[in-house]
Amino acid sequence: MTIDAALRELAPRVLAVLLRRYGDFETCEDATQEALLAAATQWPADGMPDNPAGWLVTVASRRWTESWRADQARRRRERVVAVLPRPGPAPEADDTLTLLLLCCHPSLTPASQVALTLRAVGGLTTAEIARALLVPDATIGQRISRAKQTIKASGARFRMPPPAQLATQLRAVLTVLYLIFNEGYTASAGPSLYRVELTAEAIRLTRQLHRRLPDDGEVTGLLALMLLTDARRPARTGPDGALIPLAEQDRSLWDAAAVAEGTALITRSLATTRAGPYQLQAAIAAVHDQARRPEDTDWPQILTLYNLLRVLAPSPIVTLNRIVALAMVQGPDTALTELATAEGDPALAGHHRSDAVRAHLLELAGDRDAARRCYLRAARRTLSVPEQRYLIGRAERD
Repeated sequence: MTIDAALRELAPRVLAVLLRRYGDFETCEDATQEALLAAATQWPADGMPDNPAGWLVTVASRRWTESWRADQARRRRERVVAVLPRPGPAPEADDTLTLLLLCCHPSLTPASQVALTLRAVGGLTTAEIARALLVPDATIGQRISRAKQTIKASGARFRMPPPAQLATQLRAVLTVLYLIFNEGYTASAGPSLYRVELTAEAIRLTRQLHRRLPDDGEVTGLLALMLLTDARRPARTGPDGALIPLAEQDRSLWDAAAVAEGTALITRSLATTRAGPYQLQAAIAAVHDQARRPEDTDWPQILTLYNLLRVLAPSPIVTLNRIVALAMVQGPDTALTELATAEGDPALAGHHRSDAVRAHLLELAGDRDAARRCYLRAARRTLSVPEQRYLIGRAERD
């Protein structure tokens, strides 16, 4: 494992130790970042220590104490010095879930939850997060700072919530990880379709969560969904970065190991737990990934799964994806009728994805002129450069 990878893996463990020991999120997180910076500077020259976690905890604790000394009265200084940790192994307890729950505290906005999770649990620097989310460094810095202050003002403690509250907060954690993955897999704006650092980080953090909660169906479902979706990434763009739709991808380029792992996870999960939204999405992804050719896709099964998903977790994207599946089962005319009804939802009216789906359905129905107009309208409305290129290309096809 490289030093960078080791530091990213150890960052949440070190922060969790400090939070349990001292409690103040902002000071503990700052001390952890300073320890990581010291390691990144010293380890390449001196070599990685025998106990890297213990080294980081010791340095971070010293940094915390230095900060405390600057802010506290002299009469309390000796008390803290007396409890300074000595170099030694970090506690074996896995506090990843507790830290994730704190970063996804309900008092924070989704944008703040995402930024704080990437910083505190993912170990990304402010600059890395800013680059990944395509916002200025200062914006991310302010977002993280406000998030830490909000957590402090809320009185939140670094501990597992009571069982009645855990389920609700765990759903928030899954939502944040899902948002991070989706933004990485299909960037909402900018010149690149992907932000691989986000998809990789979302998968890594979800793996950690799955190790902590292996019997939770939705945690398993989310990990399976990410693996089955990301498996197609090598075939999703051409050499020039142009987007390639699922039906036209070279499936031999798909990551067979990720498909196998994701399929095994969702198969086992659906057999042992009650199905939830992430499990249903993973099941849909598995059906797609198991088809050797586009024409082998089991569209009736996919439509059935979308019907269930529409009941459990309705959303505009679920609606559009279900309409595409409906077209493959019952024909484009039936799907166009449903789309016209669905566009009564303000979330879909005027959205570029609605135009893109309409264009696809019109193309299936043989109305190339109308399809061309819809493709161009969708291209004007999206902020993603690769999507614009793809939609314009579809409009210009003979």
